[in-house]
Amino acid sequence: MGRPYGKGHKRKKTGERLSKKPGVIFVLEKASLEVAKVGKNYQILNSEEHANFLRRNNKNPADYRPDIVYQALLSILDSPLNKAGCLRAVYVKTDKGVLFEVKPYVRIPRTYKRFAGIMLQLLQKLSIAAVGKREKLLRVIKNPVTQYLPLNSRKIGFSHSSDKLVEMEKYVAGVGGDTDLVFVVGAMSHGKIECDYIDDFISVSEYPLSAAWCIARVCEAVSKKWRVL
Repeated sequence: MGRPYGKGHKRKKTGERLSKKPGVIFVLEKASLEVAKVGKNYQILNSEEHANFLRRNNKNPADYRPDIVYQALLSILDSPLNKAGCLRAVYVKTDKGVLFEVKPYVRIPRTYKRFAGIMLQLLQKLSIAAVGKREKLLRVIKNPVTQYLPLNSRKIGFSHSSDKLVEMEKYVAGVGGDTDLVFVVGAMSHGKIECDYIDDFISVSEYPLSAAWCIARVCEAVSKKWRVL
């Protein structure tokens, strides 16, 4: 099924150089990454391939959308913000409560099928190492996620239902220059995130946005604040 791999030492050195400056952390909440035995094989359940299986087990296929967290991770890890060394970490929490860390220099597979294979391997083995190395690029970690977040960070959640509609560029411009930014985004098909550690719930559009689009707006706004071209 293949494995993700690091982007090399160059990206890590960039991160080390900026380590004393504020950075960005993303938390993807309620990601649909459920493992089940379908036929003879274990698989990550999704609404397209497993609709009949899910209905037979009295589950709503519309709730099983692992493609959402896949697109969200691509949006984060492919961003200029990450390539400039500004991304500190990415944490993903599944709708079953499993928490795992994704290193910023991981290269996520370019196809969903390979991504699903990586997620299945991660959830079964609890970690995935770089090819030929001991370093763990993805690993399941203990809850709660708050123990991994910087003490001085501002934790910002997103919801279309929030009464606080903001222009993202102006919003991040108003945050102190030495403050780490933690962005908490829902990776589910519907509903909203409910996390007691969030400082501020905001909406970034008059219209409902996908997780990937929300992340794109965030990354663009922070890139302008920190002059990442």
